Amino acid sequence: MTKTVNTPAASPRVVVIGAGIVGCSLADELTARGWSDVTVLEQGPLPAPGGSTSHAPGLVFRTSPSRTLSAFATYTVEKFSALEVDGLSCFNPVGGLELATTEERLAELHRRAGYAASWGIHGEIVSAERCKELWPLLDESRVLGGFHTPGDGLARAVLACRAQRERAEARGARFLERHTVTGIERKEGRVTAVVTDRGVFPADHVVSAAGFWGPVVGRMAGVDVPLLPLAHQYAKTGPLPELAGVNDPRTEASRPILRFQDRDLYFREHTDRIGIGSYAHRPLRVDPFTVPAYDEAPVMPSSYPFTPEDFAPSWEDCRTLLPALAAGEIEEGFNGVFSFTPDGMPLLGESRSLRGFWLAEAVWVTHSAGVAKAVAEWMVDGRPGVDVHECDLTRFEDVHRSPAYVHERGAQQFVEVYDVLHPLQPMERPRPLRVSPFHARQQELGAVFLEGGGWERPHWYEANAPLAEGIDLPARDDWSARFWSPIAAAEARATRERVALYDMTPLRRLEVTGPGALAFLQRMTTNNLAKKPGAVTYTLLLDESGGIRSDLTVARLAADRFQIGANTPADEDWLLRHAPDDVRIRDITSGTCCIGVWGPLARALVQPLTRDDFSHQGFGYFRAKQTYLGHVPVTAMRLSYVGELGWELYTSADLGLRLWDTLWEAGREHGVIAAGRSAFNSLRLEKGYRSWGHDMTAEHTPYEAGLGFAVRMDKGDFVGRAAVEKAGEPRRRLTALLLDDPAAVVLGKEPVHVDGVPAGYVTSASYGYTLGRCVAYAWLPPLDAGTAVHIEYVGEKVTATVAEEPLFDPDMSRIRR
Repeated sequence: MTKTVNTPAASPRVVVIGAGIVGCSLADELTARGWSDVTVLEQGPLPAPGGSTSHAPGLVFRTSPSRTLSAFATYTVEKFSALEVDGLSCFNPVGGLELATTEERLAELHRRAGYAASWGIHGEIVSAERCKELWPLLDESRVLGGFHTPGDGLARAVLACRAQRERAEARGARFLERHTVTGIERKEGRVTAVVTDRGVFPADHVVSAAGFWGPVVGRMAGVDVPLLPLAHQYAKTGPLPELAGVNDPRTEASRPILRFQDRDLYFREHTDRIGIGSYAHRPLRVDPFTVPAYDEAPVMPSSYPFTPEDFAPSWEDCRTLLPALAAGEIEEGFNGVFSFTPDGMPLLGESRSLRGFWLAEAVWVTHSAGVAKAVAEWMVDGRPGVDVHECDLTRFEDVHRSPAYVHERGAQQFVEVYDVLHPLQPMERPRPLRVSPFHARQQELGAVFLEGGGWERPHWYEANAPLAEGIDLPARDDWSARFWSPIAAAEARATRERVALYDMTPLRRLEVTGPGALAFLQRMTTNNLAKKPGAVTYTLLLDESGGIRSDLTVARLAADRFQIGANTPADEDWLLRHAPDDVRIRDITSGTCCIGVWGPLARALVQPLTRDDFSHQGFGYFRAKQTYLGHVPVTAMRLSYVGELGWELYTSADLGLRLWDTLWEAGREHGVIAAGRSAFNSLRLEKGYRSWGHDMTAEHTPYEAGLGFAVRMDKGDFVGRAAVEKAGEPRRRLTALLLDDPAAVVLGKEPVHVDGVPAGYVTSASYGYTLGRCVAYAWLPPLDAGTAVHIEYVGEKVTATVAEEPLFDPDMSRIRR
């Protein structure tokens, strides 16, 4: 018979599953915020229970294309640097050095230096000679340059676990080793307890920080955990004469952690030996349900036997880069297990299907303390202090959760860890997954598809290539020319001059119905939705702190029926968490489709197809009508995300192809074209339309983002209102920039320098074909129009000027006609 273990109820009862680096960090962060009733359950022995933390080599490189991951890593370095055990710091700031042996990699390091500057991380591009000074064992003749980050280094993960465990225990937390979780109890949709082989632990909150065992714990809770455990090779050389007497055995290392990404390798010192990690081998999948228990594992559960045949090619690459290894040998090695998700990001947040059950999974030591801080803030305060939408467990579509997808994409994430990846580069497999009803017609027109949210999304159409002839465009560098075509300029011009069809099907659509629908949406959003049926309203979802969770377009189609244009699965999740019993919310995206018909000839195309009045007087801007176009019933909304006259036309998926053909045939006399996302992005930036997740997130408020017009303080209470009322004058603003040189382009995430100092970063950018300049939006301190700034693009500074918004059609005459 199992026994129930009771504890004092001074604070919410939290049970953390897993005493690795994430579980220990989380216990410390929770208890520091006053939640002292924390129990950490660990199936293995402490202090090194046998998970990924126990074998982690501890390398911490903070720079990432993801601002969120860089913030997590920066906090991890700061925290571990302040922790000591027996006089030894939990972080050794030896610095980091990334090498380039090809021109392509050197350009990538310049981009990484730009990310570092954007996110506030000190780093610099250094010469091959400087690389040799930092790492004397290098053959500098093979090196073109490097990226040096002095603040990076080695986390002593097991020591950091101990330090944080002791602090948490001093505040009331308990750490219980040799407790194997066997079940999760629940009642009425809430977690109530964790069952172990040594007792039942009642809980108000349960956090799965089980690492690669996450899917095992998730199955007990009935919660999907889409991650794939993979084994990664790590080896140590024998003692090297060149390192004799160089390092203190207690600190182990004095030279920077080293990355040789061109061969998928990294290195660190272990006193007089060198540790080598390799991602160059085949993906070695591990079934988390068959991992041996601690006492049954030959070494530890996360350590699998070394496979020399997989390491052999990497060993030759090591000897080439570090000639001192030519006479050396690999003395020991293992294949260490850790976690990959389909997009390479952590899994964080609370399950909606089982309230009180949280995930803190797929987290590397690099980001561990930062993740723990964010999750603790989320649990205690209701929101994390940094934007975590890239890590939110709700981010995956259903199609991304199949075991086949998780296995294939998780393995590919392993393969691509050190690859040079373009921000627009789509995955190659598995595709296609989701296609709109127009897919066949798009293929006939030579659509070049990229991918987003599982959808095949045309970026331009080769059928429009003749339209690009004669358009004078500046030459592009190799990087900005990838996944781009001058055809996009022709499609943008055709939209401005004639009319174009845009496939808007991937736009998420929610239907909100019920007698309480209006009151609910009024409470959840910032703008006033109490308008007659037929009204369309742009509005915002805020959190309680006034941060922008999302932006929405809400059409009131009937007294108690609304259609919402949303962004991510998190929007539906947020609304469902707050919805009363008299409100129904459902995602209608897959059963519907949408075509954007935009351009000065849009009305001439659409009006002959319907008996309803589509004139400006009969169908005003931001209005909706349910009508017929030819034989097709549609919901037409007079909206424009490209700054031109037009409509979004919605119908059911089964009628989508008929709608496309109807519009295409009617548009022939007007020179209609199909246009893609590349032109779309250019047009929306010329008009100053924001893109949530890129231009603003929950870290930003409406007035900072230039969206104060969507906040109606006279409508009554709404989520985030109190915070908005208390907010002072913005100390940063989303700022429009025009690059001065017509030939210059930037792509996004580049640092922006004001008076020679990094002051912000680019969020979105695209060449504005109408304006003849690249348009960029950036988070910067408040600056007057006309202020000169510099944007750092691949190591070069390009000049730009702060511009008044909107850059195109400021009087809205092209839309309102």
